[in-house]
Amino acid sequence: MSPDFKRSAPDSPSISLPAIILAAGRGSRMGGLTEARPKCLTPLAGRPLLDWQLDALAAAGVTRITVIGGYRADCLRRPGLEIRLNDRWEETNMVGSLLCADDLLAAEPCLVAYSDIVYRAAHVRELAAAPGELAITYDAEWKELWELRFASPLDDAETFETRSGRLVEIGGRAHSMAEIKGQYMGLLRFTPTAWACVRALVDRLTPIERDRIDMTTLLRRLLSLGEPIDCVPVSGGWCEVDSPSDLAAYEARLASGVPWLHDWRQK
Repeated sequence: MSPDFKRSAPDSPSISLPAIILAAGRGSRMGGLTEARPKCLTPLAGRPLLDWQLDALAAAGVTRITVIGGYRADCLRRPGLEIRLNDRWEETNMVGSLLCADDLLAAEPCLVAYSDIVYRAAHVRELAAAPGELAITYDAEWKELWELRFASPLDDAETFETRSGRLVEIGGRAHSMAEIKGQYMGLLRFTPTAWACVRALVDRLTPIERDRIDMTTLLRRLLSLGEPIDCVPVSGGWCEVDSPSDLAAYEARLASGVPWLHDWRQK
């Protein structure tokens, strides 16, 4: 039986912001691991990715969580969660799933998380407290994690740069390590004002463009329009799972018993 996240005592006063977890995709690169369950239910260190997230959110004091499901959404039921369905999950990207929470995002500030990541409660608290209308977290110590996952970090890592605490570049093809000042994690916070800018951008897209746009591209387009995006740096304490090799690498690193900067299980 999966735990009810609402029963966990928070480490700090409750955060009034609701959280939205984008969990509609299958995760085709996971192969047979997602044949009978969505990607977010893949186990890591003995627990599903989703349950690690719920614990982190609960420890940060978040009490309202909505999960946007799609593939095998029937598996996502947890006590206290609201489940919404992106019934076009096969045709749309994460932005399509985010649009399923339009009413929530338009009403009050909201935290948004990809479902294939794990992170610490401290990251949630720092993001919730960030200034500005739209904010994201990024890992300033990304290189250690990418070196664990890839023979060459440049094969996967994307350009990322901030200036005076705001995003100036994200999501491009990096040709040198100098172009990478951090890595975007998949944790965001929107205010209704920021969401109105997103809706205005998305509403100008063609239906095909709207289905295909991903979150990083959305952020790049907002930057091109001059919209400010605040950035919250963290130093490790999180992981993303894109492949079975990621799982194997993390499990081996945890099993080594050597302290690890990216161990998300610490508060």
